[in-house]
Amino acid sequence: MKYTSAIDINLPLNRVIELFNNPDNLKYWMPELISSELISGTLGKTGAVGKLRFKDGNKEYEMIETVTTKNLPSIFARTYELKNIFITIKDSFIPITDNKTRYISENEVALSGMLKCVAFILKAKFKMQTKKQLSSFKDFAENRL
Repeated sequence: MKYTSAIDINLPLNRVIELFNNPDNLKYWMPELISSELISGTLGKTGAVGKLRFKDGNKEYEMIETVTTKNLPSIFARTYELKNIFITIKDSFIPITDNKTRYISENEVALSGMLKCVAFILKAKFKMQTKKQLSSFKDFAENRL
């Protein structure tokens, strides 16, 4: 399943990229993230592999993140792997005006096993999660302390 989400942020492109590219800021706009651990490569660079732990309600889960391309603002692509789910995300940032930036997230989700049977239900959940994450980043960026 493929889908694209976008949101406009009321900040200049260079400031959006500065905030997005700082791993110390993840805790402010990704509250579900419990921890991240670099497994190999250089943090935030193409080829880096990391283990991410998330909490969703009462459930905790881990996924492996691999940065496949990083050339901000035009592309930040990575894959996420967890049991029976493989996700590819390509984020890009486009200046709309001097003080407005569009954040675009292209997502592709591949399911296997029993999850294929409920793909139509999960598509809505994945789309909702992506929109929530983009909104959370926008809120953080525009209203940071």
